[in-house]
Amino acid sequence: MTTRRDWLKGTGAAAGMMALAPGAARGTDAARSTDAAKATDGARGDEAARGAAAARAGPLTRAIPKTGERLPIVGLGSSATFSQVARNEDVGALREVFARMTALGGTVFDTAPAYGASEEVAGRIAQELGIARRLFWATKLNVAPWGGGAADPAAARKQLETSFGRIGKPVIDLIQVHNLGDLRTQLPILRQAKEQGRVRYIGVTRTFEGQHDALLRTMRSEPIDFIGTNYAIDDRDAERTILPLARDRGIAVLVYAPFGRTRLWRRVAGRTVPEWAREFDAHSWAQFFLKYVASHPVVTSITPATSRPENMTDNMGAANGRLPDDALRKRMIELVDSLPAA
Repeated sequence: MTTRRDWLKGTGAAAGMMALAPGAARGTDAARSTDAAKATDGARGDEAARGAAAARAGPLTRAIPKTGERLPIVGLGSSATFSQVARNEDVGALREVFARMTALGGTVFDTAPAYGASEEVAGRIAQELGIARRLFWATKLNVAPWGGGAADPAAARKQLETSFGRIGKPVIDLIQVHNLGDLRTQLPILRQAKEQGRVRYIGVTRTFEGQHDALLRTMRSEPIDFIGTNYAIDDRDAERTILPLARDRGIAVLVYAPFGRTRLWRRVAGRTVPEWAREFDAHSWAQFFLKYVASHPVVTSITPATSRPENMTDNMGAANGRLPDDALRKRMIELVDSLPAA
């Protein structure tokens, strides 16, 4: 099977990519640095050619249920390693990450005021690269105290205006209440911004297990356009109730943590991507994990965070080619469930 390096070389050439920039990342990117896969070097030519052709064809897209607008199935998040690098003065790697994503057809960028300098740095980079208006900006709002409590409406509006200033667009594509913080106060503020034409879509996010039921109640009771939730091949809780309800309510879904933070990288460390992954055009563990998530028809876009250009290229590869069918999804689950726990 083609190695990750061979696949990246093929797609990078097809997209006219620049040389890989060095990464100074920690966390997810560091755990992933070897891709946990040392695949054999056989059959590299055919698979690299298929990867290059897929890159030229553009990424798979999914429709936002409320409007039919289509988004690339893979985008970019900005928590974890992205936010760590954003604190540094040298953000050249992040600039290249954005360049790679957009060159390969990606547009979705997920950020939040809570992610340190990510929102501000991303806005500046997008302006410098001239891509700010091409991106689908998804940011968040939350000034409620950790662990619950009331949000100050004035502080919430101030945070909202700060996001507009950082992103540099008169209209932001999506703003969600971060981790369901004081919805009674903050969701009406977003609803008003949408009515004023300043925000195109609104929603809510959850990233903690204890928020599962609250998310379901909100999905049933509030007229939201999007939700954001964790979902990975070894974290399939969303499949039971969240994704079916999103389908029934016509709510778009952004997926976070498709690699389980660093968990999946630890579980596959030193292991080779199975040969049968070629049946759905997965050339690396990253693409294996992302294609599992992407193959759920309710998922609108997946936003894994990275600060390494080569990983951005690899991630975008999951938006190309075939996706696993139900039988292959079952086989993928069986493989991952058989691995040692992280």
